[in-house]
Amino acid sequence: MTINEYLDSIREKKVAVFGIGVSNVPLIKMLLAHGVAVTACDRSTREGLGQIADELEAQGAVLHLGEGYMEDLDADLIFRSPGIRPDVPAFVAAVERGAEVTSEMEVFFEVCPCKKIAVTGSDGKTTTTTIIAKLLEKAGFVVHLGGNIGHPLLAETFDMQPTDVAVLELSSFQLMRMERSPEIAVVTNVSPNHLDIHKGMEEYVASKKNVFLHQGPEDKVVLNRDNELTRSFADEAPGRVTLFSRQNPLSEGVVIEDGVICVKENGVSRPVLPVADILLPGVHNVENYMAAIGAVDGLVPDEVIREFARTFGGVEHRIELVRELDGVRYYNDSIGTSPTRTIAGLRSFAQKVILIAGGYDKHIPYDVLGPELVEHVKAMVLTGATAPKIRAAAEEAEGYDPQNVPIYEIDDFEAAVDKAREIANPGDVVILSPASAAFDKFKNFMVRGTFFKKIVHAFESEGDQVGTV
Repeated sequence: MTINEYLDSIREKKVAVFGIGVSNVPLIKMLLAHGVAVTACDRSTREGLGQIADELEAQGAVLHLGEGYMEDLDADLIFRSPGIRPDVPAFVAAVERGAEVTSEMEVFFEVCPCKKIAVTGSDGKTTTTTIIAKLLEKAGFVVHLGGNIGHPLLAETFDMQPTDVAVLELSSFQLMRMERSPEIAVVTNVSPNHLDIHKGMEEYVASKKNVFLHQGPEDKVVLNRDNELTRSFADEAPGRVTLFSRQNPLSEGVVIEDGVICVKENGVSRPVLPVADILLPGVHNVENYMAAIGAVDGLVPDEVIREFARTFGGVEHRIELVRELDGVRYYNDSIGTSPTRTIAGLRSFAQKVILIAGGYDKHIPYDVLGPELVEHVKAMVLTGATAPKIRAAAEEAEGYDPQNVPIYEIDDFEAAVDKAREIANPGDVVILSPASAAFDKFKNFMVRGTFFKKIVHAFESEGDQVGTV
């Protein structure tokens, strides 16, 4: 089905779009522009939405706002924001009346005319998605980057060609009810995350599996052999499986041999990328490259991969060097919204670091973080709702000594960053890697990271050096 055929099929239906945010505003505008009657629903007030409310009304949308935005729902077709569960009572009641609940991404999979490569996982999916997209661009493909990264792609399908490639980062929320899978799927790893929204780990894992469960026999899924959960996915894959492993030998898949990432087929290794050529720091980024190589093998020449890896400095908010000041390096790793992400960030440095952590509580366990804090951190400045949990994880870890790893709890975020600067000495690394979401004080991790950089850039000293990687 093409996008035009899809729009023709819903033109006479009453459509409600829930969530007037980044992913749904382009959707609402596209539907209105093609003659579809839309009721746009959001918990925000009109004042909270600002100018966008006026724009949507001017284009013909009916707005349903405020705390009662899910009440009196009368729609044949409901588009939900990824942040709204598909089984909320209002949606369940609507389905019982005969309505359909879908999402921008579900429809995109239905109408996209080109090859789709989708990446999901608890950690590393944004960097891996970005690497895949940029490698394909370097190889000459027209690439459309979207999903949980970039921007919504449904409105772009009018101009997509069969020879293009859509590269998507997909969250567990986007995958919850997905009944289609991409031609190439990647699962970087799976660990506890978003348990404040999901009913439990089982549901979270089941959502991730949808990225490959609906593939055909000629499609491919790339899985992390070193992660217990993703390794188990191989038995359920209906298509071809490519494993990657940094820690274990494989007869088939993507491995490291003598310091070189290799692709092994029929027991024969093809060297692709020396690990030493990867500009991004950290073993987790080696794994991100391994996942990306598994995805683009046969599409991107090996020399293109090598050239790119030597120069690619990473994605904003992911171990991003903000500034060196008075001999202290400040890194923004605001993407570290879970313990496993922060662990990856800590392991990226050869020295112990001063860690700024804490934020919104997603109700995930922090005990796994404790030993890493003891091993990799020289001081902690904790802020936000999860500060007590992170403190407890450190204090309960074997070998913790408060003299070696002092902990400061400071609720105000800016004051916490100031404290980190106060205790840092020349040669130290200060890293914001919160192990928590940002929603207790910020709209998202990007806003948090940007604010952190603003604070650091405002520090005054002579002879400082400013840069990013």
